[in-house]
Amino acid sequence: MSEEQVRPGDMVLYKDQQLIVMNKPAGMPVQADHSGEKSLLDLAEIYAKRQLYLTNRLDRPVGGLVVLAKNPEAAANLHEQLRNRKMQKMYYAITGNKLPDEKGSLTHFIGKGSGRNRSEALDESDGKAKKAELNYQLLGASDRYFLYEIDLITGRHHQIRAQLGKMGAPVRGDEKYGFKRANKDRSINLFCRKMTFIHPTKGEKMEFEAPLPDTKLWQSFKGE
Repeated sequence: MSEEQVRPGDMVLYKDQQLIVMNKPAGMPVQADHSGEKSLLDLAEIYAKRQLYLTNRLDRPVGGLVVLAKNPEAAANLHEQLRNRKMQKMYYAITGNKLPDEKGSLTHFIGKGSGRNRSEALDESDGKAKKAELNYQLLGASDRYFLYEIDLITGRHHQIRAQLGKMGAPVRGDEKYGFKRANKDRSINLFCRKMTFIHPTKGEKMEFEAPLPDTKLWQSFKGE
């Protein structure tokens, strides 16, 4: 994905003196990687004409909300909220299989998986793996797919992807965690839809909701 394909301003959902909230397209790296392609951070800094600080990250094939701070103090405040679970993130995930119940919780232990940049969801801790928790709710279904709302309680590496894969309901397109085939654009159907946190200087509760990606499958679930 190149700078020409998406204009930085088109991704901005909110901005003030302390932060910028952006809607990252799936397939764009959050920060510079081995591909050499423009990252969300690169484009955001071009847009803001200043140095910015990432406060949360999304995997490259995942789209949705990312908050960037405009100064180190705001960044530290938001990082602390993330550590203390005061920053709440809700995702939408499209799967090809159903989870056990229409509404429930998943608890595993996330450890380093085999292969490059991969995690593994374990039923019991091996002494190194970290506890991972999420809540889920079925929002809708088509003839082939299921849409889940995922309330992320902990924020482990590839947590949602690993846990859903462990349950036999991997995210659509996520070959790394068990889906049968990749999406043509190498995205996966996982999207950071909503985010809530306390403004770093105003002390006000901030709530954001990103519009769903403009693809046929995502839009088919738009009313859910």
